[in-house]
Amino acid sequence: MLPFIACAAFVATFIGGSFALRFRDHLHLILGFSAGAVVGVAFFDLLPEAFEIGLKYYSTGTMALFIGSGFLIYLILDRLVFNHTHAEHTEEVGHIHKERRGAFGASTLSAHSFLDGIAVGIAFQVTPAIGFIVAAAVLAHDFSDGINTVNLVLRNGSSWKKALGWLFVDALAPVLGILVTLFVSVPEFALGPILALFAGSFLYLGASDLIPESHHQHPRLVTTCMTLLGAGLIYGVVRLAA
Repeated sequence: MLPFIACAAFVATFIGGSFALRFRDHLHLILGFSAGAVVGVAFFDLLPEAFEIGLKYYSTGTMALFIGSGFLIYLILDRLVFNHTHAEHTEEVGHIHKERRGAFGASTLSAHSFLDGIAVGIAFQVTPAIGFIVAAAVLAHDFSDGINTVNLVLRNGSSWKKALGWLFVDALAPVLGILVTLFVSVPEFALGPILALFAGSFLYLGASDLIPESHHQHPRLVTTCMTLLGAGLIYGVVRLAA
């Protein structure tokens, strides 16, 4: 079943990204949905999983430290490495920084998708029943992962061709994650901190970039509804898969 699930994860991610590309003229609405989905993944998927696994080995305070570290590391990279400001020194320099920022955000989402694939593979190593539950959750939000990846790249000034390239990377990531588990396994004590770091980075990504941008010079009621829809969809998917 793992090859079939790997192919389904690739297709689901690619369909989501293709949807974002097709309707990029309504990017503010898709950004609103994407913001809710990113924050929803952090709150309703990554954080519960991180605590469920991590509290077997670490205290609550230590897990909170991992979450905060993910948030602050992303903030440092965003402000100091990618120089994200609202007023850039020159248009050319600003465009370069924005493209790098978009690429970094897309790589973060792709790394999360890679871990999703690892989670599926490890779950099947436990029992097939658990494997199917985890796979259902991963496949359900792979669609929004594709949307989020394309949105980050487009929102930061890159072309649709570059967005398509990153979409392919994100779609391939869970496939590679599943393949890795056929040869190696990630120690359980490392999974909790990894998920917590990603949760922190996703919270920063949604709160500092996607949510403000979706509301910028656009009807706030509509984009707010799209944000709530994105978060609600992730919540519903996680609950159904539990």
